[in-house]
Formats: sequence, structure tokens, C-alpha cells
Amino acid sequence: MPLALLALAVGAFGIGTTEFVMMGLLPDVADDLHISIPSAGHLVSAYALGVVIGAPLLAAATARMSRRTVLIALMALFVAGNALSAFAPGNGSLLAARFVSGLPHGAFFGVGAVVATTMVPPERKARSVSLMFLGLTVANIAGVPAATLMGQHLGWRATFLGVSAIGLVAIASLAFLIPRDHTHAPSTGLRGELAALRSLPVWLALGTTVAGFGALFAAYSYVTPMLIGAAGYAETSVTLLLALFGVGATAGNLLGGRLADHSLRGTLFGGLVSLAAVLALFPLLMRTEWSAALAVTLLGTAAFVTGSPLQLMVMEKASAAPSLASSANQAAFNLANAGGAWVGGLTLAAGWGTTSPALAGAALAVLGLGVAAAAYTVDRRRATPSAGRVVTTHVPEGSTALHR
Repeated sequence: MPLALLALAVGAFGIGTTEFVMMGLLPDVADDLHISIPSAGHLVSAYALGVVIGAPLLAAATARMSRRTVLIALMALFVAGNALSAFAPGNGSLLAARFVSGLPHGAFFGVGAVVATTMVPPERKARSVSLMFLGLTVANIAGVPAATLMGQHLGWRATFLGVSAIGLVAIASLAFLIPRDHTHAPSTGLRGELAALRSLPVWLALGTTVAGFGALFAAYSYVTPMLIGAAGYAETSVTLLLALFGVGATAGNLLGGRLADHSLRGTLFGGLVSLAAVLALFPLLMRTEWSAALAVTLLGTAAFVTGSPLQLMVMEKASAAPSLASSANQAAFNLANAGGAWVGGLTLAAGWGTTSPALAGAALAVLGLGVAAAAYTVDRRRATPSAGRVVTTHVPEGSTALHR
């Protein structure tokens, strides 16, 4: 694997850290800005909104630019957004800064996935994408806990300055390690990129992402009350258990990349089935501490096995617009985040029990499997010529011929 993938992983590490660290800093930010915890929670939503809006818009706007230049520019915007967060004087300005921080997220992963696949042989495409995503999963193991600890001891503003420093390291890595001869974008332009997204298989692939990762976030958004209320863990132990989720996600990401290079569709189906099974077993696994720890780890593994296959499938279905489609898939991931949390919350509000969000997630995973099956059926029909179609050809008078 080329060393340039390290530069993409460093950028992904910084992005993953800033995306998830706000959850651990909400009490500190709320106290410092004199706002309520629910109001501080809007800072998470502002980032997600930036991802959803920025992913397709920035990818489309930079369609004709060198992908190497685009990656560096996106990371520069990331640094600016986090620096603005560090110096934000109030809640309104911090909300705007978090929105700016989220804008480059989806486009960076989208364009980065395209660059990663152009630097390796076809049989290693999925693994190259998984190595870029490795920065995101490792951020949950090391980056987020370290950044949270920094915020608790040095102040939350120091955290965002630290993330800005990671972004500067990523810019330097991209500039030195991404080769210029692998970064030229196609000449289709904005119109060609947008036209490629009209395909039904592309939308079915995006729908699989929303349903599949919605399954994850339906449960993961409420995993802390499950661990405390159902498994009996102390609140102080939750951080370590969430690191286990990161370990599982890292293992699943690497495993999914390797398996998808052999069978992309098989890996996707297998991952969704595994995710549905793990979530369905959550009420049983959450009865004891050891099995709850296993459940959290397996959840990360099963969910992230599907990450690389989903990204690669969207890119293949929109081969004329891989950057835009890949970035749109990142927007789909964040829609899954919001939608899955909403679905899981509905089960809690209905009084169905602490572990009920996991069962809702299992249902979403089955829905994702159904969408993936529909996409497979569409592909098979498009690839198979219409059987029995009769074509007549002109032949001399007095004779006939039928060609099938």
C-alpha cells in the first residue's frame, strides 16, 4: 500500500476526533458559555448539518480541480473551522464555527476515497479505502479520549486548538505524500457529475448506507444508558467501554476492506446480517458486565465491516462522478446518524425499555439488507439481456429468419 494513504488517514484522524469529541465536552462548554446542556447539544447538530450540506456542494464545486489541491484546501477549511471554534466568544459564533468545521468532512472522505483507489491495483481498492477510514476508527480509540482529557484539564478551547494542529500536520502530509500524477479529476464537469447521480443503483446504494448505519446509531446513541441501566456499569467505566467500540470498529474496518476485495456484495450482505444479529442479541447481552462489553465490541466490528464496501459500491455505481457520489455517501452516513438516533429515541419514549433502541436498530439493519437486495436485483436485470426478444432481419423474398 502506498505511503500516501497515511496522509489521508491523518486527515481522517483529525476529522474523526473533532466530530465525536464534542459529546464529551458538552458539560464544559455549557458551563463556560452559560447555556444548558440541550442547547450545547445543538453544537453536535450544527456539525452534522455542515457535513450534509458541504459534502455534495463542495465535491460538485471542485469537480474540475486537481484532487490533491482539493484535499489540501478542504483540510485548510477544517483547520480554520476548528480555530474559529477555539476563539468563539459565544454560543452563536461557536455554532457557526462548528458548521464550518463540518463542511469539509464529507468531501474530504469522498475525494480521499477516490484518490486512495487510484493509487492501488483494482484488487486492493477496498483495502485502500479501509486504510483511509482507519484514521476515523482510531480517533475513537485514542483521539477522542485524549482530546476530551485535554479539554477537561486545559479547557475546551485547547481541544480545538489541538485538533487544528492535527489538521496542519495533515496538510503537510498531503502536500508531501500525495503524488501529483494520481490526482487529476475527470473532465466531465459539474453537469456530468450531477447527471451520474440520476442512476437508480446509486440511490439504492445510498439508501443502503442510510439504513445500515442508521441501525448502528439507533443503538450506539443510547449505549451509555444501556451500559449503566441494564448491564450495571458505573458511569466512570463508560469511557473505557466506548474505547472497546473503537477497537471493534477498527478491526471491522480492516476486515471489511480485505474481504470486500474478494467479494464486495458478499461482504456487504454478511456485514448487515451480522449487524442485525448483534443488535437483536443486545437485550440478552446487556444482562451482565462481561457480555455487555462483548456486545459493544461486536457492534463496532459488525457495523464497520460494511463501511468500505458501501463506499466502494457507491463509487462504482457512479463511475462518471466518483467524487460527488463518494461525498454524497458521507452525507448519507450523517443522515443515518441523525435518523438512527431519532428512531432509537422513539422506542425509549414509547416506554419499551432501555435496550429497545437496539431492537429498532436490528429492524433498520434488516431494512438495509432489503435495500441492498433490491440493488442486487436491479444490477442483475440490467446486466442480463432481455431473454426471448425476437429481432427480425431483412432476408431475400421467399425465405424467413428469426434471430434471438
